[in-house]
Amino acid sequence: MSNIVAIVGRPNVGKSTFFNRLIKRREAIVDAVSGVTRDRHYGKSDWNGVEFSLIDTGGYVKGSDDVFEAEIDKQVELAIDEADAIIFMVDVESGVTGMDEDVATLLRKVKKPVFLVVNKVDNAKRAEDAVEFYSLGLGDYFTIASINGSGTGDLLDALVEALPEKEHVEEDELPRFAVVGRPNAGKSSFINALIGEDRYIVTEIAGTTRDSIDTKYNRFGFEFNLVDTAGIRRKSKVKDDLEFYSVMRSVRAIEHCDVCLLVMDATRGFDGQVQNIFWLAVRNRKGLVILVNKWDLVEKDNKSTNQYEKIIRKEIEPFTDVPIVFISVLNKQRIFKAIETAVEVYNNRTKKIKTSVLNEVLLPIIEHNPPPAYKGKFVKIKYIMQLPTPQPQFAFFCNLPQYVREPYKRFLENKLREHFDFKGVPVSVYMRKK
Repeated sequence: MSNIVAIVGRPNVGKSTFFNRLIKRREAIVDAVSGVTRDRHYGKSDWNGVEFSLIDTGGYVKGSDDVFEAEIDKQVELAIDEADAIIFMVDVESGVTGMDEDVATLLRKVKKPVFLVVNKVDNAKRAEDAVEFYSLGLGDYFTIASINGSGTGDLLDALVEALPEKEHVEEDELPRFAVVGRPNAGKSSFINALIGEDRYIVTEIAGTTRDSIDTKYNRFGFEFNLVDTAGIRRKSKVKDDLEFYSVMRSVRAIEHCDVCLLVMDATRGFDGQVQNIFWLAVRNRKGLVILVNKWDLVEKDNKSTNQYEKIIRKEIEPFTDVPIVFISVLNKQRIFKAIETAVEVYNNRTKKIKTSVLNEVLLPIIEHNPPPAYKGKFVKIKYIMQLPTPQPQFAFFCNLPQYVREPYKRFLENKLREHFDFKGVPVSVYMRKK
């Protein structure tokens, strides 16, 4: 499970530019997921083989009358509380400001690695000007220019070295299912309905993240660990930004699971917050089941289910091969179906296809539908194998891997899904030199 790094600072210092550069810097890094509130993003990055999740908060403005800025201030404080390391970004052009001093006051109390980063340092004169940031009392600083990436390598070297090593937890072989979603979608009720009056809980195991509890569930012939994100907020946080806190919790829960049960409120729809959590799970390559809760409250006819499902699938393109289960936790409708589906998705995620079968099925299809010629070059795929990873990843060996474009990779992924059933699971296709 990776660490969380929060990027904080006042508005307009270049945090988002820096964030975008980090998540696009290397092939293994996925794209960002935009948040629902102003100037907030979540993404995944790695450096020198060390993975970490990134949170780009909004600009910190202490004591502002602006309602958005007041919310952003809460988010910054929550991010600092939840993160394993903090990047505090300032701007050499404007020098030390009162807002910078406010953030520094907050960070001097933090018992976590804090990296003071002076942005927009793209020449020797500005490097000299950066000296004034020693006055913030946070020790040495790093100078970067996020617009062109100058200086980011040294910063990231120091960052990954300072990230705390995650305690090795004896892995339980049972599947881990995380119940995630926005507040008030029915996560707690869903979990209560699962464990019900006849409690088959064997034990509670503390997870690797603070406040995270795995509940071992054994019922109806299924056995798995249930990772609960619904009841793990501390009381002091209830008055804060629940939407943001929900996502912070989901980041950790998603990384700690095999399958995400994404609970959404049918009366609110597949909104930005739900999409945010969905894409976090996809980009972490976790299995997914969408549970549309409170279906009993929706006025419907015999076409409503199909219409609602089409709306969701439109929002999650191109990864539409995801099971959607319409449930009512209140009436305990299709609760068993939800778990049954999650187990199927887990089995799909851990499925291993023999190399001989892969080649026997896919090579004839590829021969009839070869990759389109690109720049006058013809690609010939000669061999296919599944990689030994926890989730489905496939290597297609060919003569010119660099000339295989994304649409053809999606074609190959679709054929894998069509013949081997990877419903609910992100599938990765890599082209390799033969």
